Amino acid sequence: MSLPNSSTNEIPSPKELPLREIPGECGLPFFGAIRDRRDYYYNEGKNEFFKTRLEKYKSTVFRCNMPPGPFMAPNAEVVVLLDAVSFPILFDNSRVEKKNVLDGTYMPSTAFTGGYRACAFLDTFEPSHATFKGLFLSQLAKLHNRFIPIFRASVSDLFTNLEDDLFKEGKADFNSLSDRTSFDFVFRLLCENKNPSDSDLNIGSIGSTSFDKWLFLQLAPLISLGKKFIPNFLEDLLLRTFGLPFFLVKSDYQKIYDAFYKYGSSILDEAEKKGIQRDEACHNIVFLAGFNAYGGMKILFPSLIKWVGAAGNELHRQLADEIRTVVKEEGGVTLSGLDKMSLTKSVVYETLRIEPPVPFQYGKAREDIMVNSHDSCFLIKKGDMIFGYQPFATKDPKIFDNAEEFVANRFVGEGEKLIKYVYWSNGRETDNPSVDDKQCPAKDLVVLLSRLMLVEFFLKYDTFTVDATTIMLGPSVTVKSLTKSSKTTSFNH
Repeated sequence: MSLPNSSTNEIPSPKELPLREIPGECGLPFFGAIRDRRDYYYNEGKNEFFKTRLEKYKSTVFRCNMPPGPFMAPNAEVVVLLDAVSFPILFDNSRVEKKNVLDGTYMPSTAFTGGYRACAFLDTFEPSHATFKGLFLSQLAKLHNRFIPIFRASVSDLFTNLEDDLFKEGKADFNSLSDRTSFDFVFRLLCENKNPSDSDLNIGSIGSTSFDKWLFLQLAPLISLGKKFIPNFLEDLLLRTFGLPFFLVKSDYQKIYDAFYKYGSSILDEAEKKGIQRDEACHNIVFLAGFNAYGGMKILFPSLIKWVGAAGNELHRQLADEIRTVVKEEGGVTLSGLDKMSLTKSVVYETLRIEPPVPFQYGKAREDIMVNSHDSCFLIKKGDMIFGYQPFATKDPKIFDNAEEFVANRFVGEGEKLIKYVYWSNGRETDNPSVDDKQCPAKDLVVLLSRLMLVEFFLKYDTFTVDATTIMLGPSVTVKSLTKSSKTTSFNH
C-alpha cells in the first residue's frame, strides 16, 4: 500500500474564481420533486443520481430536489454541494441555520421525542442548544475513564456469539450481534454501568430492536426498502405520503425511556441543575443514546468490519502486529496505547472517509453566501436549503489520490495532513465540538470505540472473511470465517 502524495493534494491558495450561476433545474412544483425522487430511489440510485447531474452540469454545485418531497416536505429544492471545498460551509453556523434540518427537508413528529424538539433539531442561535450541548459534553468528559472497560466487557459477548453462530450455522450475522453490543455499551455508559439484561429491567433482548423500530419510523420517508419487499409505487405511497405514527413503537419507547429515567439519574440531576426539566432531559438523553450513539454505531461498526475484512490477510497481519506489540508494551489496552497505533487509527479514519455513517448534511442560508468549489464561485441566496452529500465530498479526487479505493494507511505519516478533510462528525476531524456548533459531541468517543473494536478483534483473531451487501441503513455484513490467534482452529463456512 502506498501513501497518498498529500503535498500535491492541498487546496491551492485562495484566488479569484469566476462567478457562476448555480446550474440545475427543479422542474414544476410538485411534479419536479416527484421526478427527482423517482430518479433518486428507483431509476438511478443515490450515487448515480448525483453523478449524472455532476457530469451534466459540469459542476459539483447545482440545484435539484431531495426526498421525501410532496406531501411530507412541500419545498424539496436544495443547493447540492459535492466537493471538499464547498462542503464545509455547512459547518459555519454564523451563516447557516440548523433549525429542524437534521433529516433535511422533512422533520419527524416530536411525538418520537416526548413532544420536545431534541437538541439535534435546535439551531445554535437557540439558547437551549448550548445548555443541552454543554450537558452532553460535560457528562462525556466525566465518563471518559469508563469508555474502555465498559466497551471491552460489552464486545466480549459479541465475539462469543460470533464463534457460536459460525460453529452452528457456518456463518454469522455481524450486524445483529453488533447492534446488541452497541445498545449494551450505550446503556451501561449512561446508566451507571447497569446491565440492561438484569431482571428488574429486562430490556437487553429488546433494546436494539426497539431502537431499530423507533429509528425506522422516523427515517422511513428517507429510505427505500427495495423491490423485493414492496413495489416502488406502493413504497412511495406508504412511506412518503404521511409520516408513520409513533404509536407503533410507543410501548417499546416507554420501556426504554423508563429505564433511562430510573438509572440515568446522575445525568438527569445535572440537567436539572442547568435548569432543564427532568422529563425533557430524559427524552434528550434517549435521543442521544438511540439516534446519535446507537444509530451511528449501527452503521459504522459493520462498515468497519466490511472494509477491513475485504482488505485481506496482509492488512490483517499488519494490524495484528501493531496492536499486539503496543498492548504488550503498555501492559494492556490503554488510551495512550491506542494513540500509538498509527495504522489502526488510519483504518478508522479511512472507513469514516469512504463510507461516512451519516452521509447527508443540511442547513439553511441565514444570508446571501458566496461559496467556492475548486474552480468556480457561487451565490447561495438567503433562505436557500443547502445539502451536502458527504460520500462525494470525502472522496473528492482533487484532495485524495485513489479516492474511490480503501487505502488503509492513507492517514499515516504525511497523510495525517488529510485528516481535516474527513467530515463525518458534522465538522472537520481536526476540530473539537463545542456548545456553539453542531459537531457530534461524542466525536472522539466514536473514533475511540472504532479503534477498540479493531484492537479487541485482532487481539483475538489473526484473520477473517466476510460477505457484505447494502441495506436500508449501511452495509449488512456476514462473517464467513474466523482464525483464532492463539491456535490454528478456524471456523469456516
